[in-house]
Amino acid sequence: MKLDFIDLGKLSISKTNMRYAKKAPDVGDILPTVRARGVLVPLIVRPNCAEGAFEIVAGARRFTAANIVAGERGEAEPLPCAILEEGDDAAALEASLIENVARRDADEVTQWVTYTRLVREGRSVADISDTFGMPEAMVKRILALGNLLPRIRSLYAKEKISAGTVRHLTMASKSQQRAWLALFDDADAYCPQGQQLKNWLFGGGAVSAAHALFDVEASGLAIIADLFGDERYFADSDAFWAAQLAAVEERRARFLDAGWNEVIVLPKGYYFREWEHRHAAKRKGGRVYIEVRDSGEVDIHEGYVTAKEAARIEKGEKIEAAPKAPRPELTSRMQTYVDLHRHAAVRAELTGHPAVALRLMVAHAIAGSPLWNVRVEPQSAKDDDVRESVEVSRAEAVFDEKRRAVLALLGFDAEEPTVTGGNSMPLADLFQRLLDLPDRALMDVIAIVMGETLLAGGAAVDAVGLHVGIDMAAWWSADDAFFEGLRDKAVLTALVADVGGADVAAPNAKEKGATLKAIVRDHLNGSNGRTKVKGWVPRWMAFPPAAYTERGGVGAVFAHSKAAPQEAEEEPQRKAA
Repeated sequence: MKLDFIDLGKLSISKTNMRYAKKAPDVGDILPTVRARGVLVPLIVRPNCAEGAFEIVAGARRFTAANIVAGERGEAEPLPCAILEEGDDAAALEASLIENVARRDADEVTQWVTYTRLVREGRSVADISDTFGMPEAMVKRILALGNLLPRIRSLYAKEKISAGTVRHLTMASKSQQRAWLALFDDADAYCPQGQQLKNWLFGGGAVSAAHALFDVEASGLAIIADLFGDERYFADSDAFWAAQLAAVEERRARFLDAGWNEVIVLPKGYYFREWEHRHAAKRKGGRVYIEVRDSGEVDIHEGYVTAKEAARIEKGEKIEAAPKAPRPELTSRMQTYVDLHRHAAVRAELTGHPAVALRLMVAHAIAGSPLWNVRVEPQSAKDDDVRESVEVSRAEAVFDEKRRAVLALLGFDAEEPTVTGGNSMPLADLFQRLLDLPDRALMDVIAIVMGETLLAGGAAVDAVGLHVGIDMAAWWSADDAFFEGLRDKAVLTALVADVGGADVAAPNAKEKGATLKAIVRDHLNGSNGRTKVKGWVPRWMAFPPAAYTERGGVGAVFAHSKAAPQEAEEEPQRKAA
């Protein structure tokens, strides 16, 4: 194979080329680059029957783009080519296949490395845009990755985190990025990603600038934007709502001025139930409904009447136009004033009614609100046998039975997987139902909700277990999944000593792991002449937990170290009680 520059007129596409077809290939993505820099990567060609002519084995799209540019400029430049030997169709097909199949679009992190080097060498965003044939906004988006910590860029390049997660992380400060990485590296911690990451960054109160009915730039409100420029959020949600509701009122006035007899602004958070309404023209009494969602979105539904009114229209009955709606009694400013003072009074009074506050808190934990985001512990495990071991355990069976009882108590579907977040009952309705429950029944609900949302592996688990005095032998016994997870010889020897004593452990210390596991099983089952041990629990699972070696690395022991100081303070109080 040799390299040479060949005139455009001496080239044609070979039938062995993967892209050979009567229709010219799409070259929209590479055409800007060919215009700006010419063809840089050599075509793979071979001589054909015509003297001095060559057929293209790989590079049909570059050839097509070069022809287009030549037509635009009225002149053609020779193309760089790698020349194969004549006549070998198999080699030609392989060359075409390798070039086309092996080609992959560079990931955004790889592009960022290249674009950053070009910027340092003096290229502008416009130059890069022309060279690579992409919008300037996309170039800026890729360059924005430079504001992320290198570790986050690396995770993105390795597809360990999604594009959505990266987009939200570009809104985070360096300290927030470091805090997020700490969660990502902690196997026992919840690491927010995707949409949950936005809630983590904004505390659940983010309002997208895209939902504003008013001129965001002219409003002067502070905006936080991701560095890709794709998403922007209001820094002050209260300021947003003041401006948004004023804009809603302006829209309402415009509709009234346009001749609509009635324009109804639904209270914030209420949904327009389209299935309960029918389309109707303005002259037939149709109304405008303005729906304001908790997210900040505003949907306007023009020309609707209720289903009952629609039935009367179909019968030919005349629907009397509703009188023109009067101006609202309160301006948006006064409505905010009233709302905040009523809120202040209610929360002050709640301090004297803890039983009511408790029920309200439970309702929020179950149903959620714009200020509450409670998640259920997923009890996830990478290994199927570990997951199955937990699912069939006595503890899970007892909890599931009581969970179903609470679902029935609240009037929820018994097939819901959880009480928390497992229903569509409005928050206020749920609160009213909880008010009707006696204290004892409420405590049953609280226990289930708390159990569903208690983080596995955390210090709180240890603190509760110590306080109530859990005996793990009543809830757990060694199963196959337990033994499958044991690998360490020193630990296995310690377990043998635990169940059989030092006299059994010492002579077997050099045995294989499988032998040591068999000895432990024999003692637990009382088989093969071994003394049966009842109610045995490994030290890690007990309350309080302990390790078998000095190496550490036992999560339960670490969690206990966090819970122990508080437990020590509570111990004298329990004894006094």
